[in-house]
Parts: sequence; structure tokens; C-alpha cells
Amino acid sequence: MAMCGIVGYTGRRQAIEVAVEGLGRLEYRGYDSAGVALVGPGGLAVEKRAGKLANLRSALLSRPAPPSTTGIGHTRWATHGAPTDRNAHPHTDCAGRIAVIHNGIIENFAALRAELEDAGHLLVSETDTEVVAHLLEEFAAGGLAEAMRRVCLRLEGAFTLLAISADEPEVVVGARRNSPLVVGRGDGENFLGSDVAAFIAYTREAVELGQDQVVELRPSKITVVDFNGMPAETRDYHVGWDAAAAEKDGYDHFMLKEIAEQPRAVADTLLGRVGRDGRLVLDEMRLSDQELRDINKIILVACGTSYHAGLIAKYAIEHWAGLPCEVEVASEFRYRDPILDRDTLVVVISQSGETMDTLMAVRHARGQRSRVLAICNVNGSTISRESDAVLYTHAGPEVAVASTKAFLTQLVACYLVALYLAQVRGTRFGDEITQIFDRLAQLPSKVSEVLATVEPVRALARSLAGERCVLFLGRHVGFPVALEGALKLKELAYMHAEGFAAGELKHGPIALIDAGLPVVVVVPSPTGQRVIHDKIVSNIQEIRARGARTLVIAEEGDLAVEPYADTLIHIPAVPTLLQPVVATVPLQVFACELATAKGHDVDQPRNLAKSVTVE
Repeated sequence: MAMCGIVGYTGRRQAIEVAVEGLGRLEYRGYDSAGVALVGPGGLAVEKRAGKLANLRSALLSRPAPPSTTGIGHTRWATHGAPTDRNAHPHTDCAGRIAVIHNGIIENFAALRAELEDAGHLLVSETDTEVVAHLLEEFAAGGLAEAMRRVCLRLEGAFTLLAISADEPEVVVGARRNSPLVVGRGDGENFLGSDVAAFIAYTREAVELGQDQVVELRPSKITVVDFNGMPAETRDYHVGWDAAAAEKDGYDHFMLKEIAEQPRAVADTLLGRVGRDGRLVLDEMRLSDQELRDINKIILVACGTSYHAGLIAKYAIEHWAGLPCEVEVASEFRYRDPILDRDTLVVVISQSGETMDTLMAVRHARGQRSRVLAICNVNGSTISRESDAVLYTHAGPEVAVASTKAFLTQLVACYLVALYLAQVRGTRFGDEITQIFDRLAQLPSKVSEVLATVEPVRALARSLAGERCVLFLGRHVGFPVALEGALKLKELAYMHAEGFAAGELKHGPIALIDAGLPVVVVVPSPTGQRVIHDKIVSNIQEIRARGARTLVIAEEGDLAVEPYADTLIHIPAVPTLLQPVVATVPLQVFACELATAKGHDVDQPRNLAKSVTVE
């Protein structure tokens, strides 16, 4: 199992209400099935259904849950076993006394299953999770928390586990290894969740759990030990946003809301970054100036949309800080034997801070003695805890699976890192850095300008709903923007979409151009990059001559592109390196509107979930 949403509760409220509401906030983590288990007067009560959470809600309406103040809930993204009622969580032991939910993958489940079946256990699902319920049954005599600790010592892989038992009606037990789990601390009630969205409606006080820990929750007590049974240290923190931030607030989709929130999110990323002396201050920067001066190479590591942010960061870091940069897909990073040493800075980018490929890259880099700086949106996440320094983007919750405001704030955070390195290493004068930061500070208003003028983009998207393919072209920082535009269309509209470096057209991709084929072209500023601007105008002429329908994103006042654009989308003038922040926004709107016109669920696209917590 991967990327699932989990919630646990014990206290004075009706657990079913807490669980179902929490699952509603976590459904972006997985929506193949959903289920709940409660400790009721008659023992365990379990209800689960394949499909989205609405199916579980309907089942609970027709067969209401018994009264209970202790329960667990789960929303699933399937790996082991098809998304069926039988494979949905929670899973129970033979006696129906213990219920378990799980996020992650248990790599040795086949051997454990064979062992359990040899011992007489009857397993009824195809999942890796069910073995945990039966292993807990084997160790149940010592209590649920002790049983969980002993079971975890037998498991291989990545997992978050929650369990309840009919024999301990006020107890919820959780455990984590390489998979997220956070505690919500209430007054006479306590919560567990795969992230704080699970319980944000009830408390904003959270407890960060470390690696290989077991937590026992009672209404007025939280006990944490490691897998060896020793008391474990935790860290309390306050969540800086509330339940209202995770609501749609009148928008049809979370994605639309999150696109609209981008000016505020970018402003929040920049907030408080300049000290009284006018120098940049990155308060989560735990690397000393001397350590940063010793760096002779940077490797940016990320997945998906975050990888595109890294591609853009390379341009900024090399230009401003004068350091050579490589950009790696996290899933490939540690398998190619990268050259790492104490003078390498690995910058990892992850919205959730739980992306498993990226987390394993962090561990590999630190194992090679490299320094690691994380750009992350989630306080207390595993990646942020295991890195040498962390720069939080402060974007607030992002619920839609396709990233929008997280991407823009990652870009801004990357620019801040580049400027900070330039400041520390002396590759830019102080007044130059101040001038660039002032341009960054103008970006929220520039993004607002774009959002105020995107109605023609929506109309264009609707007109293309019947197309089967769209190509995207860009040069310089416009190339990663093209890649991001194509990715958004793949994610949301399920269309063939490809992003190309425009200069590569003549090396093969121009063979794809056919009459009427829509091609989106991201044009750099004619003032900042005249040479590449003129070259991409030539590219537009080449594809238009071969019948392409040219959809051109260009700076206001760029007259040179007008004769060759079938549709011209204007964006505000900003410095070339910063253009991705404004050029990406129309592409987000374009993908969202086109997918909506096709009748797709833009918040929960098929086969995808928000946070990829397995390799």
C-alpha cells in the first residue's frame, strides 16, 4: 500500500464522526477504497467499501455505526491487491478482535503470510497489510502496544500502522518506519494521522514522531517507545494553519482554490527573509557560512513537479552563485553511484517532505557525508528532520493532487537559496541581491495580474477538449516550464503531452508536427534574452509553416511574436530567471479547464495520489 490516508482517535467524541471527517480531508492521499473500525459495546465494528469515500458514507447511512469513542479510518491507494471491498482496510485477525490499517509496503509479507497460514491463520485478502493483524493476534497476550512493538521487529519495508483491539476499548496504537505519522494532542482526547489535516478541525497542537517508534494513545495520555521498548523523544509543534485553509471556500475544486491562492502563498514564502541589516536570513539554515563557502558542487534532487522546480533552480544557482549544478530524478539518484563528498551540497525538493524516493536520496547523500538542504512545505516531515537544513515554503495545505501553489513556492524558495549562496560566497554585491529580492517581492502582484486575465485561456482550453495531443516548447528556463505544462495535462486531462527544448525540434520532434496540432510555446523576454527570444520566434515560424496551431505565451509588448501566434497569451514582464513563476500559471489554468471540459475529477486524477511514500 502507498500514499494512503489514515486517522485514529480516542477521547469523548463519537469516533465515527472524527474518522470520516478526517478521511474527507485525507482523501487526496488515496481514493481506491475507504473503511473504518470502531471499538463498540459488542466488540469491533468494521465497515469498508471500494471506491471513493462517498461509497463508505452511503454504507454508513444505511447501516449506522454503533456508539464508540475509539476508532481508526483509512482511505487507500492500492498496491497489493485490487481495489475491492475485501482488500479495503481495516483488516482483522481470525477472531475479529483486532483491526489494523496501513500505509506503505511490507516487503516480506509473502514469507510472513506463508508462516501464518502454516500456523492455522485464515487470511482472506490479497493485501500485505492483513499479515499484521494476524501477527498482532499471535502476540496479543502482552497488550496491543507491546504486540505492535514485537510485530514491527519482524517487518521489512516502509510502513505506518494503526491498530485497535476489542480488549482495550480506549487505546489506539500506531507505529512508523519510513512512512509519515503524526500525533494530535487534544484536551481529554488524542488523534493520529498520516498528516495534520486528519485532525486539524479539532486541534492544532501536534507531536512529531521519529523513525522506528510505537505510540500508544489513551484519551489523556500519549506514550512513545522505540521498537526496542525504550522511551523515545518526541517534539511538540503548533500547526500554522487551521481547518478553514483546507476547505474549498466556494470554489468548485481545490485545484482552482489553490491556483487562486498563489499570490498569497508566494508572499508567505518571502515573508521575513530579510534581516534588519538588509541581508537575507533563512532561519532554518543550520549550515554555517563557512560550510557553504566550502561547497564546490550542488546536486538538486526531486520527483515530478518538484523536479521541474529543480531544473529552474539550476539556472538561478549557476548564474547568481557561480556553482556548478546537476539535477537528478530522485528515483535514479542513488542507483547510478553519484560522486558525492563533504563539499557537495544536495538540495532536495519535496512538497510533503515524505516522498520516499527523495527521502532515500537524502539518506544516501548523508551516508556519503554530503550536506543536505531540504525545500519542503510540511513542518515536522521526515525529510525536513533528516536534512542538515530546511527551508519551509509556508504554502499552507495543498489538497489537489496536481501541484500548483506548492510548485510556485518551491521556485521562490529555490531563488532564495540561490541568492543566499551568492550572498555568503560573495558572488553578487549586496545591492544586486537587494535588487533581485525586490523583484521577487513583486511576484505576488504579477501572479495576481495573470489570474485576472486568464479567461481567454479557459475558453481556449474548452475549445481543445477534443484534441488527443498537445506539445509544449521552451528555451532556457522556459524549457522546464514546458515540461511542467505537459505534466499537468497528462495528470489531469489524460492526454498525450510532451515538453521539448525548442532547439531540439530539428533533431526529431518536428516530425510530430501535423496540420492543426496544438503547440504551446513559452517565449522568453525580448529584453533579457534577445538571442534565445529570436531563435524561439524562428521555431514558431517553423512549426506554423508545417500546419501547427501555435499557442504562444509571451511578455506584454512583445510585438515580434504576434504575426506567428494563432493564440497569444500575455504575461507580465519580469526578469528572465523569474519568468517561470508567471508563465506557469496560465498552463495550470489551461490543464485544469481542459480536464474539467472532459469531465474529469481534477482534484483526484486517476491512478495518482498526492504523496508517493513508497519507492
